[in-house]
Amino acid sequence: MGALAKIPPGVGPKYPQVLVLVGATGDLSQRKLLPGLFHLCSAGFIPACRIIGVSLDSIDVEGFRAIARGALDKFSPRKASDADWAAFSGILDYVPMASGPEALKAAVEKAERDLGGESRRVHYLSVPPAAALSAVKLLAEAGLVERSRIIMEKPFGTDLASAKVLNARLHEVFSEDQIFRIDHFLGKEPAQNILAFRFANGLFEPIWNRNFIDHVQIDVPETLGLGKRSAFYEATGAYRDMVVTHLFQILAFMAMEPPTALLPEPISEEKNKVFRSMLPIEPKDVVRGQYAGYRAEEGVDPESDTETFVALKCMIDNWRWAGVPFFLRTGKRMAEGQRIISIAFREAPKSMFPVGSGVGAQGPDHLTFDLADASKVSLSFYGKRPGPGMRLDKLSMQFALNETGLIGEVLEAYERLILDAMRGDHTLFTTAEGIERLWEVSIPLLEAPPPVRLYAPDSWGPKSVHQLVAPHAWRLPFERAWRNPNASGS
Repeated sequence: MGALAKIPPGVGPKYPQVLVLVGATGDLSQRKLLPGLFHLCSAGFIPACRIIGVSLDSIDVEGFRAIARGALDKFSPRKASDADWAAFSGILDYVPMASGPEALKAAVEKAERDLGGESRRVHYLSVPPAAALSAVKLLAEAGLVERSRIIMEKPFGTDLASAKVLNARLHEVFSEDQIFRIDHFLGKEPAQNILAFRFANGLFEPIWNRNFIDHVQIDVPETLGLGKRSAFYEATGAYRDMVVTHLFQILAFMAMEPPTALLPEPISEEKNKVFRSMLPIEPKDVVRGQYAGYRAEEGVDPESDTETFVALKCMIDNWRWAGVPFFLRTGKRMAEGQRIISIAFREAPKSMFPVGSGVGAQGPDHLTFDLADASKVSLSFYGKRPGPGMRLDKLSMQFALNETGLIGEVLEAYERLILDAMRGDHTLFTTAEGIERLWEVSIPLLEAPPPVRLYAPDSWGPKSVHQLVAPHAWRLPFERAWRNPNASGS
């Protein structure tokens, strides 16, 4: 399949791959994993591959192929040619969960014979957390641990005790270097661009500290509701679902010290140092919210205390960041869907500027990363308004990935992460130590959560979020929209 000549050496895995996809007929598999695997295979990123679907559905391989074809037609951004689909469907197999470990083992062994030579195994557990350990047991009983890597979906426990139990049970079967805990936020091109921006540019590296940065905001509002995830969400909530597994991981990229090398182990170690330096999350520094109407949704407790919104202040008690607050916010059914990191720089002395000049009137200078797939960066600053006198306005320099003509080269987050797991690259994955430390700093909040406050759907959350961030202000909603480089006159 595909044209291997297009792919730079070292990007794909060294060996052919047998991928066991547990939960193969589920929503994530259809929306992201099957379309992503189709692209990786058809574009030549994977030298050779066999995919074995496993789920509770009692279907045969043709039934699974029909589901895969439907997933590509509905969710893939790339149209599947007849030739590419024929090649992809030919590498698909299926084993119902009820068939047991022997049937799965036989299917994997057949796939490895078909590939010939030396190959590797990747097990992707696209299942709810409650089903993860039973899937691990199935793989162990099938004798599929050797030469394998396992990709785990979030959340990784719901508190410190459950995370420790989950990790201990996992380590009974798989070693830590075989385990890849996935965070699709870190698989996005813009998240990785933070590392490049920070450590490759002499302009910004010297000012990335408490002496020059006043505060940081990581803001990920969502317009979506729960869909069919009410049972999962009732047991999880916004903090467990988004903050521990996503926003704290992005915070680590933002705050980490320079690694000794751009390699998985040094990067993971610097991220874990950030987590070790985090102060416990105090309930007084947290606002929990619930959108009006949540309790009336199907599968939700009429007296539910589950938060659909959370905003919090986090402090990192180390030399670089002491005294700099990190404000995090995320929620469902909010006014806009955004993924923003905003760094506010300390304001300059203003004594030389006349009263009424406008300096300082529009807040501090900001460096803003948009973590959406289009990947934008903006640097705002004060500049003189043309004309007589000294009047200052807020101006900005902006960059968008689609201006480079390389937007077509971007791998979707799950594609990038699957490829990294096949290569054994842990850079964008979380460690057992890091996850357990994050649950540890969460103990005060989880033991005494503040009450949930109602907020209107399509709003920016409860009013008390403004008190949390005061005397600063939230960057979202933006006063000025991102510029459209294709618009006339821009």
